[in-house]
Amino acid sequence: MKQQRDVCSEYGRRLRCQVWSRVVERLMHREKRLKIDDKTEEAVKRFREAAAGMTGVDELSDSTEVVEMEDVNPTQFQVEKHTWDGLRKIIHNSRKNTGMVISKAPHDFQFIQKDEASPHSHRIYYLGMPYASRENALLYSDIPKKIRKDALLVLSWKQMLDHFQASPHHGGFSREEELLRERKRLGVSGITSYEYHRPSGLFLFQANSSLYYCHGGGNNSLITSPVNPVEIKSQCPGTRMDPKICPGDPNFIGFINNNDIWVTSIQTGEERRLTFCHKGSENIKEDPKSAGVATFVTQEEFDRFTGYWWSPAAREEADGGKTLQIVYEEVDESEVEIIHVPSPALEERKTDVYRYPHAGSKNPDITLKMSEIRTDHLGKIVSTQEKELPVPFKSLFPGTEYISRVGWTKDGRYAWAVMMDRRQQRLQLVFLPPALFIPANQDEASRQNSLEALGDSVQPFIVYEETSDIWINVHDIFHPFIQASEDEITFITVNESKTGFCHLYKITSVLQRGSYHWAKGYTHSEDDFKCPVKEELTITSGNWEVLANHGAKRSSSPQIWVDEATKLVYFQGTKDSPLEHHLYVVSYDSPGEMVRLTKPGFSHSCSVSQTFDMFISHYSSLTSSPCVQIFKLVGSDSDPLHKEPQFWASMMEPSGFPLDYTTPEIFSFTGKSGFKLYGMLYKPHNLVPGRRHPTVVFVYGGPQVQLVNNSYKGVKYLRLNTLASLGYAVLVIDGRGSCQRGLKFEGAVKDRMGQVEIEDQVEALHYVADKYKCVDMSRVAIHGWSYGGFLSLMGLIHKPDIFKVAIAGAPVTLWMAYDTGYTERYLDTPEKNKQGYDACSVALHVDKLPNEPDRLLILHGFLDENVHFFHTNFLVSQLIRAGKPYNLQVYPNERHSIRCPESGEHYEITMLHFLQQNL
Repeated sequence: MKQQRDVCSEYGRRLRCQVWSRVVERLMHREKRLKIDDKTEEAVKRFREAAAGMTGVDELSDSTEVVEMEDVNPTQFQVEKHTWDGLRKIIHNSRKNTGMVISKAPHDFQFIQKDEASPHSHRIYYLGMPYASRENALLYSDIPKKIRKDALLVLSWKQMLDHFQASPHHGGFSREEELLRERKRLGVSGITSYEYHRPSGLFLFQANSSLYYCHGGGNNSLITSPVNPVEIKSQCPGTRMDPKICPGDPNFIGFINNNDIWVTSIQTGEERRLTFCHKGSENIKEDPKSAGVATFVTQEEFDRFTGYWWSPAAREEADGGKTLQIVYEEVDESEVEIIHVPSPALEERKTDVYRYPHAGSKNPDITLKMSEIRTDHLGKIVSTQEKELPVPFKSLFPGTEYISRVGWTKDGRYAWAVMMDRRQQRLQLVFLPPALFIPANQDEASRQNSLEALGDSVQPFIVYEETSDIWINVHDIFHPFIQASEDEITFITVNESKTGFCHLYKITSVLQRGSYHWAKGYTHSEDDFKCPVKEELTITSGNWEVLANHGAKRSSSPQIWVDEATKLVYFQGTKDSPLEHHLYVVSYDSPGEMVRLTKPGFSHSCSVSQTFDMFISHYSSLTSSPCVQIFKLVGSDSDPLHKEPQFWASMMEPSGFPLDYTTPEIFSFTGKSGFKLYGMLYKPHNLVPGRRHPTVVFVYGGPQVQLVNNSYKGVKYLRLNTLASLGYAVLVIDGRGSCQRGLKFEGAVKDRMGQVEIEDQVEALHYVADKYKCVDMSRVAIHGWSYGGFLSLMGLIHKPDIFKVAIAGAPVTLWMAYDTGYTERYLDTPEKNKQGYDACSVALHVDKLPNEPDRLLILHGFLDENVHFFHTNFLVSQLIRAGKPYNLQVYPNERHSIRCPESGEHYEITMLHFLQQNL
């Protein structure tokens, strides 16, 4: 013991006081590692007294640890170690004053232009979270015609509904609602979406696992006080989902119940089942069909959350009645694999059963059908009829694997669909005349009569085709114009494959008619239904992107706004910087100058009024928290392109930052690949020049995601700021594979995921270590969730000399076990790319993982129906077989996203504790 005290004394003489302060910090937290011969209580007490005397500390507490002196490196910053309870307090404090700024912001705007006599120019309806509320509500604000330029006008948020509780009263969400929330990444409760019928002022929304409607007033009859919504009663068992107002007759509401389409009338109270796919069997094997429901892959990978679409026009009948039409997708999953996932009711030892097509396996069989509803002059339903295509869908469109988007032209003359092949390298835009659908379920003679009545000239039209040797990203940009000629159709869309960057084009296609003898039997030919493009006008161009809703789970606003009177199109893009989103306007008739309408230095998400005289921007930057403001476009009507945005009113002003919040710093450099790479560095709050800090690389790294941009990171990245406050350097890099940088940049991962991404992460890490001098390359952790969890494992496998520890959340460990729509887009099928699948399936490479304990932590929700717990289960079994050490944290009641606040807190504490002990 005396020898140890002498060593301490010698160090005390040699080192300055501030160095000793750091030594004692470590002493106070590492007592268990003390190497002495005599470990009696008296010896430990004397050592404490000696250490306390050297630094002026009265006493070292029993909960601290003492470090052996040879470990002290004055160039390394040592993160203070905290107990579990201490870390819990840190997490609580970090969340206390931050608030839910982003979820409280208003969104999903509807503009209503007031009449001339009104003192207000517009009313806007929207969803938002009012002050002191914990759930989304349906709100409105009135925008005055005149404002004082010397004063800031902040609009009040007015409740549209009178004392309405929108969250489930008992038992939480139904299974269908819970799964939809997972697919949409919804983290808020209350009213999360609504339908609005402009001419009648009808609102429709889902709440409390039921459907409600109310009249907020049309253009000329706006409410002035909160209204009571009316619940739409039903005799249907189960939850009614995906409600929609019929545009041609707003008295009719469509909805999904038990995988079939229903319709109800709010005028007469009638309720009618339109499709009869689902048998209602509890055995999923016996009930594989659905109508109007988007499948798991369609929702998760193509961001389509519905499967039926009302025609915008009602056909008036001679007796005063109407014919209403719905086009819908029918799905048969008979040959799709059935999987079992643990049920939330774990105590009942049940499993949830799903159809899940894994890479290389059979996808569902799909077709498009139509339902017609005939009403009388009183609005009562006279009859309903199911209609089908004249020949099977696969015979008409043999190369189609997915229907990614469906809709109608404005006049209801055509339904349209975007169809894609299995590898997602060919996209076809198809127009379908309603007359092409014939009555279903007929006897052979009646069916033959229907085919003969169809004639030879009624046919589908493939009006546009896009092909790529990489892949095609699904988008939401399609604006068809009213037909000026029977034989032509003009529309605006985007194409990414043509130049490698997503840009706007105005297309005019000739509706070229053939002669198809439907009654005599149809045999497909390669060029059937293809229409020549008469004109293709490039509206935008350059090495930047028009934002086309890649991967946007929640957006319900249009991605472009087309003013046909002035022939202008408003769009959002990255023309000024790949790190900022802005609103632009350009002429689609004579493209040339593009005018930016939003202010630089921020990233904007905008919504333009239907009268094109106002827009709302929800914007922020790294150093400015979100605000929502309204701008009026002022200037000469003779030069609408150059109207100037004038600040008009505010809906939400920026809030202050928490006291311990420090904004990250964006950096960039040109990588070895030749591409410019962007990253974001959270410097340690207690940065000391000359000290090297333990470093955490936070990663996603996969396609369709961009993490590094000039937008507020305070809420979404709260844990990264917490890490920085504790003394870690935190690094975020968007390498090759991420989006908003063009198809070549994103497509670098094609057929070889998990390789170039790690190369870019490591190259950026070295760049930051050299430039900022605060990164300790001997103490680097990598952490991510989902694709980021996969890359965390790949980092530890391929760069164990770089990454000391990896924390992998919900990782894909065997790509052939992930779904078709995502995996095959990037890797093709396992049969065609076995080498690519083997190379990026981490569970097949556990032999390359380090043998040292406490270098790997895996976290996973046990109920995950997206990246199934099978992935972690298989990885762990391989680790055990290979004799490799690992740490595992399971969250029994969580799915792919951690939603329970207690689980989220536990995950963050677990991560911090693992890092402080092992990095």
